[in-house]
Amino acid sequence: MIFPEGTCTNRSCLITFKPGAFIPGVPVQPVILRYPNKLDTITWTWQGPGALTILWLTLCQFHNFVEIEFLPVYIPSEEEKKNPSLYANNVRRVMAEALGISITDYTFEDCQLALAEGQLQLPSNTCLLEFAKLVRNLGLKPEKLEKELDAYSERARKLKNKKVTLKEFAEYLKIQVSDMLENMFALFEEKEDGLIDIREYVTALSVVCRPSKTLQTMQLAFKMYQSETGGITEQELTSILKSAMGVSDLNVSNLFKAIDDKEKGEIAYDDFLYFTEMFPNFAEEYLYPDQMESKSYLETPAPNGFCADFSPQITENRRNSLQKKMN
Repeated sequence: MIFPEGTCTNRSCLITFKPGAFIPGVPVQPVILRYPNKLDTITWTWQGPGALTILWLTLCQFHNFVEIEFLPVYIPSEEEKKNPSLYANNVRRVMAEALGISITDYTFEDCQLALAEGQLQLPSNTCLLEFAKLVRNLGLKPEKLEKELDAYSERARKLKNKKVTLKEFAEYLKIQVSDMLENMFALFEEKEDGLIDIREYVTALSVVCRPSKTLQTMQLAFKMYQSETGGITEQELTSILKSAMGVSDLNVSNLFKAIDDKEKGEIAYDDFLYFTEMFPNFAEEYLYPDQMESKSYLETPAPNGFCADFSPQITENRRNSLQKKMN
């Protein structure tokens, strides 16, 4: 028996199935569970009441019902045998239709990214969840990319502030140009001039690969942006933080002035590190305190009230400059 989601959810939708069970390319027997009780005390998620609380609430009910339905055996096509991800998605669609719920392309790793602890908690309008999904769909595995971040950053540092085209971006990643790559390119194409700054991509990639290691990401970014004197300007700090938080607009003037107390016009990584040690909650105080909504994921109402809703928001025009950073 295999649970293909690889985690516990609130059962309001089916998240991305992991491909392991579908790699052999053999028929599978989908099985779905329903808990008809009006009050859901069966569902446990890693964000919410603990297992003992759930157990106690369940025992407090007079009856606890469960329905087990065996769906028809799913026999994969030749195309599905060659593509485990396609096979997994098609089985998921069949199971979702039987359950009468929606599907979402988010994964357990996306939840970890959204709720990661660190100096920079992601705001509600971050595009990094969309970015992480595109990274996976392009076949770029974050767990492997983490080992190559230094090499990526070194190549980006040599380019300095030179921007690249879509074709050059594909060559940088050593992959073919595709619609998916164009969507990723659009996330960083602010002026719609067909150019992006590779350093922004590397910064965002670092957050996705190691979401709880904020300072390592900032140190990596400082190395890419710093001048010969070892410092970065306010504009460069803006670019770094916008990429690290996945937002299209950010005012860092107050933060920069607070760090640059000697008014040198530049700050070094050591200055930033010292400031974060003195003010660990600097993001809430200096970066759009009224608009950050960094805790909105946990406050989003869920069907059973026990966990957050990570269903993706659909945008009608991906190329719209205001929507590119906000999926």
